[in-house]
Amino acid sequence: METAVSSQHVDSVGSGGRTGVDKPLFVAIVTLCIFGLVMVFSASAVEAARKFNNPLYFFMKQVVFAGVGLVSMLVISRIDYGILKKSYVVWTLLGLAFFGVLACKTPLGVTLNGASRWIKAGPITIQPAEALKVCLVLWLSYSLNKKSLKIKSFSVGFLPHLIIPGLLMAGCMLQPDFGTTVVMAILTFSLLFVAGAKLGYILLAGIVATPIVYFLITGSAYRLARIMSFLDPLATRFSTGYQLSQSLFGYASGGVTGRGLGDGLQKLLYLPEAHNDFIGSIIGEELGVIGIWVLLLLYMIVVGRGIVIGWRSRDTFGTYVAFGLSTLFAVQALMNLAVSMGLLPTKGLNLPFVSYGGSALLISMSAAGVLLSVSRGTKYSDEPIEDIPDSEESSGGSGKSHGNRRKTTGTEQG
Repeated sequence: METAVSSQHVDSVGSGGRTGVDKPLFVAIVTLCIFGLVMVFSASAVEAARKFNNPLYFFMKQVVFAGVGLVSMLVISRIDYGILKKSYVVWTLLGLAFFGVLACKTPLGVTLNGASRWIKAGPITIQPAEALKVCLVLWLSYSLNKKSLKIKSFSVGFLPHLIIPGLLMAGCMLQPDFGTTVVMAILTFSLLFVAGAKLGYILLAGIVATPIVYFLITGSAYRLARIMSFLDPLATRFSTGYQLSQSLFGYASGGVTGRGLGDGLQKLLYLPEAHNDFIGSIIGEELGVIGIWVLLLLYMIVVGRGIVIGWRSRDTFGTYVAFGLSTLFAVQALMNLAVSMGLLPTKGLNLPFVSYGGSALLISMSAAGVLLSVSRGTKYSDEPIEDIPDSEESSGGSGKSHGNRRKTTGTEQG
């Protein structure tokens, strides 16, 4: 359905001007980062003292990345996101991230717990898949914007937006990284839906993907073991279900108000990787249900403001970018917490802005910088849309609607 850009918003940015960043979004992101630093210290101090004889080891590394991430977010927020509409920019970013994922399977990669998801660069460990998710959003936004008049066409508007993401997902499965693959699939279908792709095509793709997902799960012993642990974690408490069982114990002991910040027991070497993927359990144990709801409220502000920014964007590309990044933050946060609560099978996904992990935090804050840049508006107009034959346009529907494409105003056309 076509919608007109709010004239009040267009007037506020002027012809090609840019406004200030979205302050509620900025405050919410910084608050999440500070909250994350506090919880990383609380969750990691005992393990850091045991391994490195320094309880501040993990905390100080996270502080450094948070500082660099803050600078990155501020700098990117001031760069006009319209430059990402340039094909050579978005393809270069996507290519670098994808080759980074493939490089994890070379001697440059680092293998932990049977997965090769990291690259060692001196003292820094990089996880390229985190960047690949953001780059996928940028590429989909670029391509869907460019082909918006053909979005109803299967061969032009739909199929290419399955082939490229499919190749990226295949690269992630080589590591293997099933969690990132699932997130990328959700991002792809979400943006196709927002862009106005035919619902029948999306449903058909979902049906075709179902047996593939089934094969990936049942064909892997460790994934199947995770499913069995998810179905009955206490039955496998001392084997494959140990981490999930300990996580559930943490939530249970926290109650409504929690045991108190710093007074959790699971971080005393009972819960493995307490400061990483299962930091939600430490939050629930020490701050209780109230702490989890405060955390969810902060994510709701981030995602809600992202959707508002997308809705108010002066161009369709900005709308797709804002919605895609908001979806990324929402899906990853919900999946991480659902895993630690036993609502989803275990996956290796971090809690955005909160979990320990320098490259993940830096990339998340850089992505937030892009979202803040969208809130400032752009000086760039939409790239020319490819011509479409009358016959193909009429086959896409009534010819009067192009998905979620906005009508362009004089300022948008430049």
